[in-house]
Amino acid sequence: MFPGQRIQSRLRGGRGQERAITGNRQSSWAFADAYGAELVDDAENDALRWARERARQAGVRAVSPSTGATLRLLAATVGAKAVAEIGTGTGVSGIHLLAGMRPDGVLTTVDVEPEGQQFARQAFRAAGFVGNRARFIPGSALDVLPRLADGGYDMVFCDGDRSECLAYFDEALRLLRPGGLVCFEGVFAGGRTVDSSAQPTEVLKLRELLGAVRESSALVPSLLPVGDGLLCAVKRNL
Repeated sequence: MFPGQRIQSRLRGGRGQERAITGNRQSSWAFADAYGAELVDDAENDALRWARERARQAGVRAVSPSTGATLRLLAATVGAKAVAEIGTGTGVSGIHLLAGMRPDGVLTTVDVEPEGQQFARQAFRAAGFVGNRARFIPGSALDVLPRLADGGYDMVFCDGDRSECLAYFDEALRLLRPGGLVCFEGVFAGGRTVDSSAQPTEVLKLRELLGAVRESSALVPSLLPVGDGLLCAVKRNL
């Protein structure tokens, strides 16, 4: 039985109790998203709304406000000067990462869709970040990441092709300095990760990722229940 299924079974003490738990969780998540949305200034808020609308029109995933606030916090916690992002999207996550990074920090963001990266450029500018704060690299992450420097990054944020998450994990371990942080967005996959029914390859890969991160002696991990699940791990100083 997958660990999440054991948790579900312990919570299921009757239909009334299950409905109450579900309702409370939904209210809590909505509150967390609202709280996260209030943590940005007016310029960032306008830019985020614009970027989210571009993402919606393009059918691209965008991190939730609570996930964005968490990324901002984590980037600030590690004092990030160099961050690698897999999956630029339209710039929603990038705005949060840049806001948490050091004022002289640079975000290196990789995506196969150059149009989305152009939207992200505009969003970053509207949010008040100067052009040299971000380095945009178009192309497949698995082609680009091997060209980035070993141990050169304080944080790696992965929000790309979920079927490639294990390969991203291997690259992230190489890219991170000791004490650096890796984060994977969307590991709940809309609830499918803990669903016992047959699942597509990307969900099976996410389950493998969860196991690999948990079992790695090189990492201190935690799974944060924000947005669609944010799996985080700090690289140990070995």
